[in-house]
Amino acid sequence: MKKLLTILILVAQLLFLSSYSQAESTPDKGFSHSNGLWIGLYTKYRLSKKVFYYGEYHFRRRNNFIEDMAQIYLRFGALYLVNKKISITLGVVTPFYWAPDQDAPNIDPVVNQFRFWEQLLLVQPIGRTKLYHQYRLEQRWKRDYEKGSSFYLDWRFRYKVSVYYPLNNKHFVPKTFFLSPYAEVFFQAGPKVKYNYFEDFRLFFGLGYILNQHFQFQAGYMMTFRHNGSPYHYEFRHIPRISVYHTFDFFKRKHDLDKQRSMILSNEF
Repeated sequence: MKKLLTILILVAQLLFLSSYSQAESTPDKGFSHSNGLWIGLYTKYRLSKKVFYYGEYHFRRRNNFIEDMAQIYLRFGALYLVNKKISITLGVVTPFYWAPDQDAPNIDPVVNQFRFWEQLLLVQPIGRTKLYHQYRLEQRWKRDYEKGSSFYLDWRFRYKVSVYYPLNNKHFVPKTFFLSPYAEVFFQAGPKVKYNYFEDFRLFFGLGYILNQHFQFQAGYMMTFRHNGSPYHYEFRHIPRISVYHTFDFFKRKHDLDKQRSMILSNEF
């Protein structure tokens, strides 16, 4: 476990230092800091032996952590379980963005985007630890806050490596606390992407708790480092995150109900 955490931290440091050195090499670089609060609900519902519904619903604030609205973020997907260690997900995203300056002239205070997304998730058990490799591709139709601006298409690639380590049990069972750090890097491409192919880097340290087979909770701190509007302006964001995870197996429930009905019918004759 210590080796995994060391590797994760080293990768995070290398990605961060690479981006930081890029900014340091320019004479007119600039840095800023901001903060926010992200609250999220994650759902995963089993519909058949291999197919699941996947959903994410985020409520995000910014400035003094909760002062202003930032985003409402809705992600929907259909997940196919290849096996216990590999899953593929396809879906759509409909985020809504609040303009940073709500009083500026000739802007729309809230602007939405339309996205498709595809994901490959690989699970790598190592002893009592679970390592997750998430590869996600997004096609984003987005627009500026200026009124009348048109939508344009760009692409984003995300890679996230997550570590889950149970603390008070050897397995991930109800009543278990677990550590949940992750590092994620974002790259983008498109006709309007000129200098900022690197878009964002996120580093999260969190603690989770499995309440039962349906609910788990996570809370922690996320630091992000990203481009912010101009070629040499970078932003650090400091964001506490609170997440609720809900799962349900409709397939098993239907199977159990069908089994009960068949037993009732067999007992009637």
